[in-house]
Order: sequence, then structure tokens, then C-alpha cells
Amino acid sequence: MEKVEIGFIGGTGLYDSSMIDNVSEMEVDTEYGSPSDVFNVGLMNGRKVAFLARHGRGHTIPPHEINFKANITGFAKIGVNRLIACCAVGSLKEDYKPGDIVIPDQFVDWKKNSTTFYNTGNVRHVSLADPFCSEIRNALIATCKDLGIACHTKGTYVCVEGPRFSTRAESLMFRNFGDIIGMTGIPEAVLAREKEMCLGILATVTDYDVWADKPVTFDEIKKTMKENNEKVKKIIKQVVNNIPNERNCICKDALKSA
Repeated sequence: MEKVEIGFIGGTGLYDSSMIDNVSEMEVDTEYGSPSDVFNVGLMNGRKVAFLARHGRGHTIPPHEINFKANITGFAKIGVNRLIACCAVGSLKEDYKPGDIVIPDQFVDWKKNSTTFYNTGNVRHVSLADPFCSEIRNALIATCKDLGIACHTKGTYVCVEGPRFSTRAESLMFRNFGDIIGMTGIPEAVLAREKEMCLGILATVTDYDVWADKPVTFDEIKKTMKENNEKVKKIIKQVVNNIPNERNCICKDALKSA
């Protein structure tokens, strides 16, 4: 089987078959169980890619029930060593506006339980001082520039457990720690580094979190998400051209110093 080069993680509404040539479905079993869904595999601009719906088809898996280990292991088993995680996020800062694109460079993990491949037996402590791949981040930033899509080239992603949203008090507290807030991107980043895979986050702001006295309706959020998805599709189709063939980042050697 020809190995897949690049993987994309995101919502079911984000990818349509017209984005990929020669698309086919691939089921992958792992020692951690089944991934969230089948992998949609095909060609994009001549490079072999795979897409996975993080929450399953129809968005049936809540964030705290996602089998992150199976998802990342599934990508690894089909040969993927570059991952882009598409994440819808709330904003913790005034200048990170609904509709904005963010390429975060740091995170704060506020989840209750750590997710790792090394919790028993062969213990490893992997460095995450710079938690997102520099080459993936640079490719995403360059692609936004090429397409004329404004993006925040830095930002700290605060990850919370979910599935509930924050209280106002929590949201005000989280503003001291980061710029955007979500529920899924950080377990993926940690596990990818432990597999020596490259991962970058392509985050889209849907709304201001509840710290702001700016109440929004569900219809407004749906409208923003639809507009964000159109931007993300453009970025995804173009970014494969900006990801170098050879890896020269710290991710590929993460276990050597662990």
C-alpha cells in the first residue's frame, strides 16, 4: 500500500469529495480501538492525503469521548507523518474576532486527564516547549498569505475538557492564560509529538467566549462557521503545495531526547 503523506483532522462538514481526487474510504484498526470514522484517502495536488472526521460522521462523538489515541495511531499506521488539525474555537481576546483564522504557537492544557501513549511501562517525557511543528505552521501562514486570507500567526490555545462550555467566571480566568479556547486540539498535538509526527492547528474563531458581553445567537454562529469552512477549504487545497517533502523540524526526533 502506498503510504499517505499528509493527514487532516476536522469536522464532517469541512470536507467534500470534490476536494480530493480518486477518493476512497479506508478502515483502520488499532491497538487502542477504532478511530472516530473511516479515513477518506485520495490525491490532492498530486500528494496523497487522508481526512478523518474527528467527531464521526454526523458529529456523533462528543469531545470528551473521542478516542484520540486510536485517531493518531490510525494516521501513523497508514504512513502519515504530517497532520493539520482543523479546530473551531472561541475567542478570549477582543482582537481575535469571529471569522478570524489563527495558527497557534502555544497551548495551555486545562483538561482533567492527561492523554499519552506512555502512561504505563516504558515511560517517556516528551518535550513540548514548542508544541506545534514549525514547518506546518510556516506552511499554513504562507498559504494564508498566498490566498490573501488574514490570519493571526501566533496565539495560545487553551484546551478544556468539554463537552460543556465555560461559565463566565471560568472564561474570565482563561483570558489570563490564552487567546483562543477549544476542546480537542491539544490531545492531538501531544500524541502526535509522541509519535514523532508533525502537527499544526488551523483554528477558526466562531464567537467571543462568554467573558464578553456580546451575546450571539446560534444562527450567527452557524453563519460564521459556514464562512470559516469556506476559508479553510481554500487553505487546505493550497497548503499541500507549501509543505516540504523532507522534514527538517524537531518533531521527527522527539523521542531521542525524551
